[in-house]
Amino acid sequence: MFYYPHDFKMTRNTLHCERVPIHQIVEEVGTPVYVYSYKTLVDHFRKLKSAFKKIKPLICFSVKSNGNMAILKLLVGEGAGLDIVSGGELYKAVRAGCPGERIVYASVGKTPQEIKEALKAKIFFFNVESAAELDLINSIAVQKKVVVNVALRFNPDVDAKTHKHITTAVKSSKFGIDAKTVHEIFANHASYPGIRFSGIHMHIGSQITQAAPFIEAVRKAGNMIEEGRKLGVAVDHLNLGGGLGIIYQNEEPQSPQGFADAISPLIEKLGVKLILEPGRFIVGNAGALITKVIYVKESHHKRFAVVDAGMNDLLRPALYEAYHEVVPVNHNAKALDDSLNYDVVGPVCESADVFARDRKLGQLESDHLLAIFGAGAYGSVMASNYNGRLRPAEVLVKGNQWEVIRRRESMKDLTRYDVEEVSFLDNGNHRKAKRKTAKKSVKSLH
Repeated sequence: MFYYPHDFKMTRNTLHCERVPIHQIVEEVGTPVYVYSYKTLVDHFRKLKSAFKKIKPLICFSVKSNGNMAILKLLVGEGAGLDIVSGGELYKAVRAGCPGERIVYASVGKTPQEIKEALKAKIFFFNVESAAELDLINSIAVQKKVVVNVALRFNPDVDAKTHKHITTAVKSSKFGIDAKTVHEIFANHASYPGIRFSGIHMHIGSQITQAAPFIEAVRKAGNMIEEGRKLGVAVDHLNLGGGLGIIYQNEEPQSPQGFADAISPLIEKLGVKLILEPGRFIVGNAGALITKVIYVKESHHKRFAVVDAGMNDLLRPALYEAYHEVVPVNHNAKALDDSLNYDVVGPVCESADVFARDRKLGQLESDHLLAIFGAGAYGSVMASNYNGRLRPAEVLVKGNQWEVIRRRESMKDLTRYDVEEVSFLDNGNHRKAKRKTAKKSVKSLH
């Protein structure tokens, strides 16, 4: 009836992550809480690495999919590189112990300060998104008297047939550089003394379940690589980005081995080193958001399970209309009443705050626990304090052990960075502040 991903299993009518009962975590940590499986994280990274063992790619985990420091350190320890998109993610990557030669840096809007920080960290590649960005990186590199590796992010105009908000390689997308501009840059490569044009980068979208769009993209990238070589540019890397799909509902994504079998021969023929940037594939089904039913409500022939998690904790259903499997943490499968359908909704004051619609969940009551699966990627990283809500705790499970890897926020965290004493909001204090400033100014003249 329900889909249980990987290391989340029902044992004696209660949901476990690996060998830890979910209710045991909730008793100590409360809800909502993100729970991650160590085994799933490691297994997925190793499966991808094994599938491509013949060509030995650099596999850079996408930090934007899940930036928890414990998870980053775990994957870096397994030999992963990191794919970053901001100065904040660079900070995390360095703090997680990732060597610079295993860091690649994307983003359409890198600032001068971010570029300087990346140069200081000696990252492996900048994935460059525009001619203007390339000019800026070149000028900073020349100023710093260094030569930096660059992969031009080529937009191959490939429709990956995924959700419009995660399609990134069609002509209308803000991402990447068109073929004509790539050709012009390659033709003028000598005018960039601070740049080593070492690669072509692509990212055609997310949650892609078939190899065909990747094959088409690689072939188009191959043409650009050959064109560059004819113009005297020694392109020796192809960064294929991420985008590998996972099972949320009834998808049938390609296996890592099937993906490798389809892509590897093309990479070998091109004679380039492959870089991959998986995120969702590694961490998506390694995580679940555990939430508690506050109320069961019936209205207009609809039954609602109102839970204590909201769209501020898991934005994907509201943002992408994404499907997530929702499962009662404690249930006897034989006793489930299939006639009871629920909309699972949160407490946030938005109509979009809905996790699931018309789901058969048996007889729910207040304090019952639900698990929202597939929440490991683009879950906690998108969490916010909207409606004055606290970001949830995060827990990592390994075997029969578990540990909090991010504490639940406190009420004090809601105002931690607010400046509450603003002088001009208090008329009396404002006049006093002005007089003090005036006296200081007079003294400074003498």
